[in-house]
Formats: sequence, structure tokens, C-alpha cells
Amino acid sequence: MTPKLLFRVVAIAEAITWTLLIAGLVLRATTGWALGVTIGGGIHGFVFLAYAGIALLVGIDRRWSPGLVVLTVAAAIVPYATIPVDLVLDRRGRLDGAWRTEPDAAAPDRTPLDALVRWFVRRPGVLVAVFVVLLVAIFATLLLVGPPGGR
Repeated sequence: MTPKLLFRVVAIAEAITWTLLIAGLVLRATTGWALGVTIGGGIHGFVFLAYAGIALLVGIDRRWSPGLVVLTVAAAIVPYATIPVDLVLDRRGRLDGAWRTEPDAAAPDRTPLDALVRWFVRRPGVLVAVFVVLLVAIFATLLLVGPPGGR
């Protein structure tokens, strides 16, 4: 899976989960059924964290500036904004190419993160396992802290 395809899949999934969260909010407002927000919000929160992690991974691999990575992650705060961000990044060629698995003499590593991402990309099974463990740990921690805005 290319960086472009992976990013597009999570960008679309993030937008879809906004729909689940908004539907849950509408159900709670119109029927009092709060479980819709719990379900939609939980799914949305998990996918938001996955989107942020994938944006960071792709951003490091594609050599985005830190500002572009932050802007890309921040786009997920606005409902459905991840889709236009994906389209703009694609149009500007910021998602093009295969994963960088080897050092590039023309553009050497700028930070130790570049080498670390290359190491993980060469070992996709390890990357997925570590990503899922971190994602679940962060999600579980946030569940313990409580929902945004409190209860």
C-alpha cells in the first residue's frame, strides 16, 4: 500500500466517522438516546487517533515540514476537512511515490525519525503491530481520562 492510498483510506474513514458522531448527537438531541454519541464518538475518536498517526508517519516519510504535519492533523478537528486536505496534498504531489525504504544520497535523513520510519516501513508487520499497540494504549488512556468536555 502506497503512502497516498493509506492516507486516503484513513482520511475518508475519518470523515465517515464524523457522520457517525454527528448522527449520534442528533439522536441524543431529538430522542435523548445518548448511547449514539458514545458509540459514534468512540469510533470517531479511535479513527481520529489513527488518522493523526498515519498523517505523522506519511508526513515524515514524504518529508513534509512539521507545520504541514500539524496542519494536516488539525484538519481532522473540522468535520469532513480531511477529504479536501487529502485532495490538496495529492494535487500538490505531497503524497506521490513509494515508501522510502533506503537512504537517499540526494536528500539525506534530516532527523533520526527519518531512519526510524524507514526501518519500520521495511518491516510492515512490526509497524502495524507497534502502531496498533500504541493506538490502543492512547485510546484506552483517553477513555480513562473521560470524554472531551467531561460528563
